[in-house]
Amino acid sequence: MITTVAFDADDTLVDIVAGVNAGLAAVVAAVGEPSLSVAGFRADADDCWLRMADQPATLIRETALRITLDRVGRGDETPRLLDLFFEVRFANSRPFPGVLDVLAKLRSEYQLGYGTNANSEAARCGLGGLFAFELYALRGGVPKKPAAGFFEALLAAAGARPGEVVYVGDSYDHDVVGAAGAGLRTVWLNRTGAPVPGPVRPDAIVADLARLPAVIADLKAA
Repeated sequence: MITTVAFDADDTLVDIVAGVNAGLAAVVAAVGEPSLSVAGFRADADDCWLRMADQPATLIRETALRITLDRVGRGDETPRLLDLFFEVRFANSRPFPGVLDVLAKLRSEYQLGYGTNANSEAARCGLGGLFAFELYALRGGVPKKPAAGFFEALLAAAGARPGEVVYVGDSYDHDVVGAAGAGLRTVWLNRTGAPVPGPVRPDAIVADLARLPAVIADLKAA
């Protein structure tokens, strides 16, 4: 029996790229240094996300901004510009087209959950009030995905057994391997049609979340 469908946030439900690019563009404009660009800020951020993967998302973003700003002698402005980044980032972080319709269909039959490694709070991304529970890594001692502890905390929040929960996400390593390792059912959102990169097979694969209600129904009936 399936009672709960839980979701990853960034790049699954939330168009994080649009929000981040808007936030970085605002920072570039505020600094006004010709040598700075959105691409430059993104490159430093990508490096920090790799090196600091176990750290809080806000700290990673702050560190990345400071590294870029230090190059032009403006690192002392990081706190102010970080606030600007997040103000604009969240104002432009919205669900992908069709997400709200999919969630509405699923809510009529299942408990919905929201679980993320990052800082895309549902209420700040156009998704407030849609979930029975929300789980944010590195708050209240919850580890980051793909750690089993993340999914154990998610099950506790859902009040459900592993086989009763389907976890949906775009990251094979975090959302498929991690969730499957904790016994949850998994749906991999694979928009590009990439081959499954490892031995763990998701219970289902979708290229578009519009397919999700039908896929969940099939898993429930299996």
